[in-house]
Amino acid sequence: MAPPTPVLPHLAIDFFAPAHEVAAALIGVELLVDGVGGRIVETEAYDRDDPASHSHRGPTLRNAAMFGPPGRAYVYRSYGIHWCLNVVCGPEGHGAGVLIRALAPTHGLARMRERRGLQDVRLLAAGPGRLGQALAIDPRLNGRPLDQPPFELRPRAGTEQVQIQTGPRIGITRAADVPWRFGEAASPFLSRPFPRR
Repeated sequence: MAPPTPVLPHLAIDFFAPAHEVAAALIGVELLVDGVGGRIVETEAYDRDDPASHSHRGPTLRNAAMFGPPGRAYVYRSYGIHWCLNVVCGPEGHGAGVLIRALAPTHGLARMRERRGLQDVRLLAAGPGRLGQALAIDPRLNGRPLDQPPFELRPRAGTEQVQIQTGPRIGITRAADVPWRFGEAASPFLSRPFPRR
């Protein structure tokens, strides 16, 4: 039996794949929301079998998008303050996603600076809460396909190779040692440097 067709074939990323594979494949991809965004430089993977995942205890009103079709947005509020953006992946009904943790801003810097209230380009989208604010992520985007406006995902430029680091995820207490945080090596736009090995 042939594998499922990728949701967004132009990216050559199979969003039906396991979350950790999608998280690594998204590094270097350009993400825009209403024309504002940049290169993804940091992600984290979460799976239904993972006790740190929102989907671990099954579907709820809050996490329903995680159990929907892959290649869509899952938006949730963190600490009652920040809206965070995730990419749903795996088979529909499985409950897996990739948190977009940071990007290197390339488009719409003036709008990002206005939304964030600061000038330092390095801090505009370094961290999921900052990224959510910079891209104006809100609940209206929950469940929306990532291949339709206001979203746009663009592949890495040409044959560009990206050196990817891995390490433990940040800000969780369960399964904190799982190395499902992925980042572009030495990027100044990471939310936090990776530990030295």
